[in-house]
Amino acid sequence: MTEAILHGIILAFGLIVPLGAQNVFVFNQGALQPTFVRALPVVVTAGICDAILIVAAVSGVSLLVLTFAWLENIIFSIGILFLVYIGFVLWKSDARAMKVDGQQFSAKKQIIFAASVSLLNPHAILDTIGVIGSSSLNYSGDVRVAFTLTTIIVSWLWFLGLAIAGRYFGKLDSSGKLMALLNKGSALVVWGIAVYLAIRLVGNLG
Repeated sequence: MTEAILHGIILAFGLIVPLGAQNVFVFNQGALQPTFVRALPVVVTAGICDAILIVAAVSGVSLLVLTFAWLENIIFSIGILFLVYIGFVLWKSDARAMKVDGQQFSAKKQIIFAASVSLLNPHAILDTIGVIGSSSLNYSGDVRVAFTLTTIIVSWLWFLGLAIAGRYFGKLDSSGKLMALLNKGSALVVWGIAVYLAIRLVGNLG
């Protein structure tokens, strides 16, 4: 049981720590919303979406994606287009305007956007299936449940920590200039992921 829990902690951190569209959005909302409570919708949505992906991977449902190559290619294609769009939104975002009017990302918009960057991100989906799903096969019964819950808890704590870190960053950056630079850097990272996925897609089709 202890081994499964430690394994879950290591895998979860290994998957969610690298910078990606989901992490960027959670951090940004922590920094841009006028209060921490106003950023909770994005934290809760990201946590729920990750939990759904993890449970699907552990239960074996998501292995269908790896079984049918055409389905994987469709996920890649949709995800690439979406990441390009996310990068454009980040690049064009006006940090100072968003800091003045937190309503630009209302609770509803946060939920929709967070769900999109979580569930339409092929990189995250395939990593969850390939790493967490495959690793869970080493366990059964209560041990597998413990492994699954551990990875879910770690992801929730991570998103909560990101929002808190973003909140402190937002307080330090009263002018919004640092946030604007961060958004542009994040856009480049997201576009980089899209290029990487495009290369993988071309490899799959070749």
